[in-house]
Amino acid sequence: MKNVFKTTLPTLGLDAENEQAKELLAAAKKEMGMIPTMYGNMANFPDLLATYRFGYAALRKNSSFTSAEVEVVFLSISFVNQCEYCMAAHSFLADVASNVPKDVTDAIRASFPIADKKLESLSEFTKTMVTKKGNPTPEDVEKFLAAGYNETQILEIILAISVKIISNYSNHIFHTVPDAAFQGRAWKAPEQAATVS
Repeated sequence: MKNVFKTTLPTLGLDAENEQAKELLAAAKKEMGMIPTMYGNMANFPDLLATYRFGYAALRKNSSFTSAEVEVVFLSISFVNQCEYCMAAHSFLADVASNVPKDVTDAIRASFPIADKKLESLSEFTKTMVTKKGNPTPEDVEKFLAAGYNETQILEIILAISVKIISNYSNHIFHTVPDAAFQGRAWKAPEQAATVS
């Protein structure tokens, strides 16, 4: 991304002076076996990290979407927002944890249509929600509902967008490089991604 501010804030670790930050990072390490760089960055304002983790966990636990559908939503949001860190991380999770077919993940990453029509509808509606800033047309929603989804799931997408705004925007100002675990799915933002509609 060109001409984007880069913060001078450090990436925090388990030696962070702020106790809340230290506790949040310790919990992440216990759960994940690592502290993602993104978490160490967000920990500069611990409430940002806490809010991210709460929303992310709630969506993973309580969403009516399948694990694969949640990943499609996260990937679609991160694609529109051109977050190279989150595209790499969620591509990795799609491959190893969420049972997303590789061709689906690769289609989102390349801005190609997804062969699975239901997942294509989910991805496109999610992108529409981001690009239209939460103002879908009745026709946009009709297509989403016709694919087999429901209006409550629009609220779930709004939660996913909220969580991804926290991570995508934080990664932008930190210029966060994907952790080694995600490097195999590194992604470079195409110039046209910001204009996806």
